[in-house]
Amino acid sequence: MSTITQSYLVGLIGDGVVPSLTPPMHEAEADAHGLRYLYRPIDLSVIGKEGAEVGELLRAGALLGFNAFNITHPCKQLVLEHLDEISDEARAIGAVNTVIIKDGKFHGYNTDASGFSWALAHGLPGATLDSVLQLGVGGAGSAVAFALLDSGVKELLLVDPEAARAAERAATLSLQFPERTILACTPDQVPALLPQVDGLLNATPIGMHHHPGLPLDIAGLTKEHWVADVVYRPVDTELITAAKKLGAKTLDGGNMAVGQAVDAFEIITGITPDTARMRAHLLSMLEAGL
Repeated sequence: MSTITQSYLVGLIGDGVVPSLTPPMHEAEADAHGLRYLYRPIDLSVIGKEGAEVGELLRAGALLGFNAFNITHPCKQLVLEHLDEISDEARAIGAVNTVIIKDGKFHGYNTDASGFSWALAHGLPGATLDSVLQLGVGGAGSAVAFALLDSGVKELLLVDPEAARAAERAATLSLQFPERTILACTPDQVPALLPQVDGLLNATPIGMHHHPGLPLDIAGLTKEHWVADVVYRPVDTELITAAKKLGAKTLDGGNMAVGQAVDAFEIITGITPDTARMRAHLLSMLEAGL
């Protein structure tokens, strides 16, 4: 008697996601486990939809037999109101990047935070976490800020072009981590703050192929700092490259990209993937210019 193999149909909802390397990462890992797994990008700009229509897309996907979706910019917060259940961590972060469809209900999770926590622990083991300066507190930035504090950061300084957003995030995190110091700062304070911190994290889009450049004046950066980036295309951003030249310890965005993909894959399939294999596959795709 033949055995019916579970198949998976997964989508990535967001703006500009057609070039994303998350789908091929998932599909290659599924192949290694002998799974039937198809992962399709659902690009808002291509199909003419707005981020606010993410609920409509989820419901359409459920009708078409999708098992799960990854959610990215600009839908990570917008999707919350369309979910039946939200994990405690995703609720605390205020953003969801993975939705499982089960028995007609939508279950939301956040693997950005867990993915970055894994990246920090494995990519910068033993890093000093007394004080960290974070640039950007948007969708990914909110999750990373939570992960930093959850990983033991004692003082977190948040900087964002939108002062109100930084202040709101700092206030929320202060309630969740009352024993830590969490402050909203302005971009003009960065030069004075940089010499006072152990680590610098870029959670802005600056450094991506279509947003080249440095997210700050690095004059105050030294080899004593550790420097992390969430941008992974290119994996060696201008910030990471500059930090390496100074001799600083670095954590490229490919680490978080793999960490969140690993956790999402396990949530979707129930199978623990091979992290090293997924990391190697991502780097091979980046080297090939995909």
